[in-house]
Amino acid sequence: MRSLLTSLFLCLCLLASPALAVAPDEVLGDPALEARARVLSAELRCMVCQNQSIDDSDAPLAKDLRVLVRERLVAGDSDAQVIDYLVSRYGEFVLLKPRFAWHTLALWAAGPLALIAGLFAIVLALRKRSSQAAQTADTPVARLSEEEERRLRALLEEQG
Repeated sequence: MRSLLTSLFLCLCLLASPALAVAPDEVLGDPALEARARVLSAELRCMVCQNQSIDDSDAPLAKDLRVLVRERLVAGDSDAQVIDYLVSRYGEFVLLKPRFAWHTLALWAAGPLALIAGLFAIVLALRKRSSQAAQTADTPVARLSEEEERRLRALLEEQG
């Protein structure tokens, strides 16, 4: 029973590991260049899958981009030159993490601004709730008149 559980656990671990889509025919002979290519591929978005890097994607376009990255590295381009080449060809969308620039300012500012707005809304709601609770506590309770008390007693006697 224990070996069955161990085998099941190992299978689940293998299934949970990321599937790298780099085919053996794409791998460069130079380990240093291949390492650079892997780092660059992890930073570039698959234009088909959109939320995967080209290193993780099996799409044909991702394969073409991986090959292109390796070709540029073999040609002697620096990492920045490879990135700039792909951005000039495909636009900023090819980057999984967009550059910080004036035209991406709204993208970078949206998260912190949403967080600040949410915190501000929570503070306002808590203040409103506490002021309403204070007003309720300060409001005197109106007493029933003698006629109202008599009617209430009569209703209670009818029900009970």
